[in-house]
Amino acid sequence: MPTNGAPARITQGTQAKGGVGESTLRPDGVLKVTGEFAYSSDLWHEDMLWGQILRSTVAHAEIVSLDTAEALATPGVYAVMTYDDLPTEVRHYGLEIQDTPVLAHGKVRHHGEPVAIVAADHPETARRAAAKIKVEYRELPVVTDEASATAPDAVLVHENRTDHHVSHVPHPNIVHRQPIVRGDAAAAARRADVVVRGEYTFGMQDQAFLGPESGLAVPEEDGGVHLYIATQWLHSDLRQMAPVLGLPPEKVRMTLAGVGGAFGGREDLSMQIHACLLALRTGKPVKIVYNRFESFFGHVHRHPAKLSYEHGATRDGKLTHVKCRIVLDGGAYASASPAVVGNASSLGVGPYVVDDVDIEAIALYTNNPPCGAMRGFGAVQACFAYEAQMDKLAKELGLDPVEFRQLNAMEQGSIMPTGQPVDSPAPVAELLRRVKAMPMPPERQWESSEGADVRQLPGGLSNTTHGEGVVRGVGYAVGIKNVGFSEGFDDYSTARVRMEVVAGEAVANVHTAMAEVGQGGVTVHAQIARTELGVSRVTIDPADTRVGSAGSTSASRQTYVTGGAVKNACELVRERVLEIGRRKFGAHHPAWATAELLLEGGKVVTDGGEALADLVDVLGEEAVEVEREWRHRPTEPFDPRTGQGNGHVQYSFAAHRAVVEVDTELGMVKVVELACAQDVGKALNPLSVLGQIQGGTAQGLGIAVMEEIVVDPKTAKVRNPSFTDYLIPTILDTPTIPVDVLELADTRAPYGLRGIGEAPTLSSTPAVLAAVRDATGLELNRTPVRPEHLTGTAQEQHPR
Repeated sequence: MPTNGAPARITQGTQAKGGVGESTLRPDGVLKVTGEFAYSSDLWHEDMLWGQILRSTVAHAEIVSLDTAEALATPGVYAVMTYDDLPTEVRHYGLEIQDTPVLAHGKVRHHGEPVAIVAADHPETARRAAAKIKVEYRELPVVTDEASATAPDAVLVHENRTDHHVSHVPHPNIVHRQPIVRGDAAAAARRADVVVRGEYTFGMQDQAFLGPESGLAVPEEDGGVHLYIATQWLHSDLRQMAPVLGLPPEKVRMTLAGVGGAFGGREDLSMQIHACLLALRTGKPVKIVYNRFESFFGHVHRHPAKLSYEHGATRDGKLTHVKCRIVLDGGAYASASPAVVGNASSLGVGPYVVDDVDIEAIALYTNNPPCGAMRGFGAVQACFAYEAQMDKLAKELGLDPVEFRQLNAMEQGSIMPTGQPVDSPAPVAELLRRVKAMPMPPERQWESSEGADVRQLPGGLSNTTHGEGVVRGVGYAVGIKNVGFSEGFDDYSTARVRMEVVAGEAVANVHTAMAEVGQGGVTVHAQIARTELGVSRVTIDPADTRVGSAGSTSASRQTYVTGGAVKNACELVRERVLEIGRRKFGAHHPAWATAELLLEGGKVVTDGGEALADLVDVLGEEAVEVEREWRHRPTEPFDPRTGQGNGHVQYSFAAHRAVVEVDTELGMVKVVELACAQDVGKALNPLSVLGQIQGGTAQGLGIAVMEEIVVDPKTAKVRNPSFTDYLIPTILDTPTIPVDVLELADTRAPYGLRGIGEAPTLSSTPAVLAAVRDATGLELNRTPVRPEHLTGTAQEQHPR
């Protein structure tokens, strides 16, 4: 260390490796693939108890009696709690509408609703004790669809609603309604040369994360509780939990545990309040882990939907108008249904220029399972329908389906049906061109000199065909998804960044409450810190509520918003470090006062690359810490009558080409390839970008051909709550997914990036269905498509 105040001899500065734009490896990657990563279900505490939830066996019923005496008398049981044992008068919660009871009171509204909770010294003891609780039900009529929900004499799922949406809906069993009206769709329809109509059905999809809901609640000496939990939004959980527990927010401490996937299913509360209640009641740590059966009942699902569309066009292929009505089944409780309605309606036309639009979207209250957030959030259901319509209209006009889409594609400067200008790149036509230009996979890949490789055929290893009756089909689709929270929501994130010298090296520490659910946010935060602060070593603190909210890990927003907060905090840290450097060394080199200074390679450098000082010398014994909130530009609510308004902050686009082979005799489908082209603005971590696009594509494939929660229409009971009967794509079902990444910067976003996680889930589903239609000649207006739909044995099939 120099003694005269001048910086030590230094070498030329170099950018720290592992910065923005590099495919830095994930710090949790090796642990996860080797099975060493600690998930929330691995949590353990000495002397902990195990929690268990008793759930309703019927979908809609009055609770006539509830007897817990035998359960309480079971050896090893420490507590049994029902609605009457809750500690405060606040006994409901919800993301927006507080309509969900902590435990059922008076009635149950869906199959699997929590009725009572048990804590015992062993998980099997807790399960057996819960089974001893006697509940007598008087079953009530079930509301399962729009007809039963909105009939004049319909049973009300929720009596005496007081939420602010109720004044804008025509029936109390409608959670929320959002029309989008622009131009004069009726007059435009009269000018159309060709009009096509379609009725579409979208099935209920589960997030199917592999790590079940789990957490550990530990009572604190000050009367509070510390919850270690797998969630998507720590501060939202805290906001809903504290009033129910009767505790001030500062006494409910939350730390993120290892999350085994989320996709929207962890945005609502599941067992959080139950674990804390039992911990506070017993004075002991309480762990709750759902099994797979419980998990199907313990979180919301993707809204099933009925969609009615009318599209018109001129003879030369220009769209004249779109009319549509979207009915989403929200199930028994509101969850995120109002926001899903907003997305479905505002994005219901797709990435096309249409001047005359008449859209209505509603979400229903029914006695079906509650539905809420899932990857794509309302835009997925709409994309399936409007892309089927675009294929139908192209066929009627005798146009190539890709060229027809390109002819009507929006671009930067186009106006959305909500009246909002698209003010960043919207390369819809280019994405379609790119995905169409990708090389086609070879035909008849199953053929070899040794005979048919059945793994490459529809039906796979079930050996149902050696190529007989197998027909190839190709289909295209493109979609539009908003990024970030919309409709005037105060969407912000908080980051705390600290820079200091540790063991002779300048290091950065980043602390946010962002939920790392597998998206790679912790990797990106370290990349941002290396880029902005010029250090190699970056420590990411565990996410918890000691720092301000990071918002939800959803809506493709975390890299944009929390990444923006980290970048902003780093920039402020950098300025303070440079102030220290100017104070210490400014007299020794004029560049300290005149040049633009950067931090690179552990040094202070000029924009010309000249190194002025080592960061170790600049910082010395000082530490610089900044905590800042960061917000994107504001949005505004949609008008409740016309839907007009600048409701979204950014849009994301992806296009897919699906190649399928169909055994037309047995109705088996093999997806051979799902090629994708997507604009990502700026790939902060190209390898992670590729993983996000391929993962989203695979989830879209699942709802196209296999995934659906089946609910009995007469009883509203779930028929397939297991991975035996609810099928998800495995590695054998997943095709090759070539990806073409386009980087057109959004100048308003950090580094020009664009949220990417959801867009590929939109267009992959309709692309697969379009390819199956191409192979079979069937209309296929529902998803998932099943073998019986392809063999002509399903009632809803109509040959073209």
